[in-house]
Amino acid sequence: MSSVVELIAARKRFGQVEALKGVDLTIRPGELVAILGPNGAGKTTSISLMLGLRRPTAGQARLFGYDPADRRARSRCGVMLQESGTTGVLTVREIVDLFRAYYPSPLPTATAITLAGLEAKAGARAGTLSGGERQRLYFALAVCGDPEALFLDEPTVGMDVEARRAVLDGLRALSTGGKTIVLTTHYLEEADQLANRIVVIDRGVVIADATPREIKSRIPSKRISFSAGTSVGDSTFRGLPVQSLEVTDHRVRLLSNEPELILKTLFERGVAIRDLEVTGADLEEAFLSLTSRA
Repeated sequence: MSSVVELIAARKRFGQVEALKGVDLTIRPGELVAILGPNGAGKTTSISLMLGLRRPTAGQARLFGYDPADRRARSRCGVMLQESGTTGVLTVREIVDLFRAYYPSPLPTATAITLAGLEAKAGARAGTLSGGERQRLYFALAVCGDPEALFLDEPTVGMDVEARRAVLDGLRALSTGGKTIVLTTHYLEEADQLANRIVVIDRGVVIADATPREIKSRIPSKRISFSAGTSVGDSTFRGLPVQSLEVTDHRVRLLSNEPELILKTLFERGVAIRDLEVTGADLEEAFLSLTSRA
């Protein structure tokens, strides 16, 4: 088997709206792939086709070489979707026990609960969990079958910092163990930290497919940040090659392809610069640049 997921010229139409417009995508075993895109770009639709939850209007979707609806493929997957639900009567441990029974070679219940960071809530009824704790429970249910491939659609939405950290640590551990992981997220720093490959979808087409480093390198801009000892405004930067500018409480943040010229000119204009930082563009800036061009 050379691939876990294949979308081959996949199209999906909802009435007059074409959500996917001929997407070709192959995900290989052991990859951790983040699918990014603006709202309505086609991310969730792509995941739905991969899992057989929706059928392509045209083209093909394959999962482990099978039709995604085939039990031989589905039994090898764990899934955490945006909209999930469980009974509130059973405890966390009981629900995980129940779900793991659906798989041929599941993880021990305690291992799945630990991966989700829910050890302290193992005996609590699901109905008493907070929103973030419920999200962690859904993550435990996605991993409890020890799947070969894990699909997560916005897995950390609504989580607090502690819950997000627990889930991200769990994903890193699974990836290190050789699992194939496909996730969508609006938190670009998560994608940058986790993924070894990023696919950007916009308006139903793939506009980028590369490593985070390669995608960021497409943006030649440097990010300049400093504190100004004097008041600055748009007029301070008049005539300079500034792509974006933000000034908040004397803290200046801007993007430019020519940071040396920017700083030289600001010094000449008498701007008092402190706490200077010059870094490469991050994934968020690269993403915004790609999707705005698309």
